[in-house]
Amino acid sequence: MTDGVVTTNTAASRRQFSAAWQIAVLAGLAALGTLATNILLPSLPKMAAALDVSSAAVTSAITIFLAVFALGQLVVGPISDRRGRQWPVLAGFAIFLIGSIWCAFSGSLAGLLIGRVIQAVGACSTSVLARAIARDLFSGAALGRAMALIMIAMSAAPGFSPLLGGALDHFWGWRSEFVFVAVFAAVGAIAYGAILGETHRSVRTPLHPFAIAKSYGELLLDRRFVVPAATVSLIMGGLFSVFSAMPRVLIEALHFTPIQLGLFFAGTVLIVFAAGVSATRLASRSGLDRSIRLGLLATVVGGIAVLTISIMRPTFLPFLGGMCVFLLGMGVVSPLATAQSLSPFGEKAGAASALLGFWQMMGAAIGVFMTAVISSDAMFSLGIVLTASSVLALGAYTRRVRPT
Repeated sequence: MTDGVVTTNTAASRRQFSAAWQIAVLAGLAALGTLATNILLPSLPKMAAALDVSSAAVTSAITIFLAVFALGQLVVGPISDRRGRQWPVLAGFAIFLIGSIWCAFSGSLAGLLIGRVIQAVGACSTSVLARAIARDLFSGAALGRAMALIMIAMSAAPGFSPLLGGALDHFWGWRSEFVFVAVFAAVGAIAYGAILGETHRSVRTPLHPFAIAKSYGELLLDRRFVVPAATVSLIMGGLFSVFSAMPRVLIEALHFTPIQLGLFFAGTVLIVFAAGVSATRLASRSGLDRSIRLGLLATVVGGIAVLTISIMRPTFLPFLGGMCVFLLGMGVVSPLATAQSLSPFGEKAGAASALLGFWQMMGAAIGVFMTAVISSDAMFSLGIVLTASSVLALGAYTRRVRPT
């Protein structure tokens, strides 16, 4: 009897260890796109000088990456539902590696942009399929935990990568940032092949334009997907507006140094990590729907707090408090709503993940754009975007049909 108990405990420990490695690899896949974007931010002025263009022109390296990244997901998802996950992921890593090397040796803005397009084509394969693979491997509470850790990785990458990019730029120049992400992709490909491999073992969907259009059409007509996907996309728009507005808020308005700005970004990761860890525990006690609603209420409170502070007295500590409340709510909503939007669609998890990823990137782009154009007062503009996105997300989620 004792030997049987020991054997059972050993098997359970091995499964937990294996799941931990699987989630770690998925986190790396998910983080690749945001890492490749934000690691460049401290180096944009030096890149502009080296390529003999304006700082405004060189920011197109960020814009074009996000655009291709968003659109490419719509193609990769259905391909993976038909052909499996393994070869699109490995091909994505290879393409990203080629694009990174191209960027590292570019001598002009045009060459850099070509490399960024190649990078984005590769990164969209790894990032979108991280969610689909998680859906292949896990279900229920385990899927929620996996999504929480993937979300933490996606939030940690833009949080820590500016510090990393600044250090690489300081010691070896901006081209070393592309070398770093190339090495990251190579390690990720090896880890994926060794630990995950092919995970899509359910029915393969047809791969032709009408079948793809049908898959997306069915998802767009299914409230089980549309409502949580729209909810998380609006909240992600708020998160990316935070990243885009922080340099203006902290450096220009509150007179922080660039190093302090980087530390603030890193600190956001800790908040998101705490929220992600608590999300699945909250869901197990209060239920998925109620937990998401509580998270959305927190984002609304945080957004209104930031807006109020920007109007009344824009000082750091109150602003930090409002931001913490928003980030805590976002950290709860994002993994739980993501898991909720993908759970019912095992046979077309790739298409569902692709459409979700496209919506998230479009939400991010809209959030960044609106934060830039609403007002010259960055904190006020950020408060408007956070409040609007949170209220809209809460309103959208009330349209969800409760499971019977």
